[in-house]
Amino acid sequence: MTKAEKTATIEALKEKFSNTDFFYLADSSTLTVEQVNKFRRLCFERGVEMKVVKNTLAQKALEALPQEKGYEPLFAVLAGPTAILFTDTANVPARLIKDFRKDAQRPVLKAAYIDTAVFIGDDQLEDLIRLKSKEELVGEIIGLLQSPARNVVSALQSGGTTLMGLLQTLEDRGDK
Repeated sequence: MTKAEKTATIEALKEKFSNTDFFYLADSSTLTVEQVNKFRRLCFERGVEMKVVKNTLAQKALEALPQEKGYEPLFAVLAGPTAILFTDTANVPARLIKDFRKDAQRPVLKAAYIDTAVFIGDDQLEDLIRLKSKEELVGEIIGLLQSPARNVVSALQSGGTTLMGLLQTLEDRGDK
């Protein structure tokens, strides 16, 4: 790889890291070519972009970005084979890794960067799976906001039938 190619790769990674709030670092070594292709296909189907780059280039790209983003803890895991999984939904790569490992032992989660929070180690996978996506949170909030209105409407409707029943009973008694 020439110096110009390395510089171009670093620039592309800098742009990708700065425009993505969620990415995972994983070790997919020891997977067969067939397994890697299957994993890449699953990534594509679920909207996850998988890149395999040299660790030094990834680290240089991260170092060139503002320090307040908090990328520094990731530098320790940038050793050995590393695949970077970029995503728009925080928990999708974690679920993808877990699903894929039903048939294989890898990929292993090295680290995840979730909106300035850093998760180090494969033992964090379950915590990452439990993260709620923006859509899930919005759905829960809408459900909570609709709940009181539904209760009021339900009470009014049931009260209406009770009131009608009471009036009917009184009317029937009055006729006798």
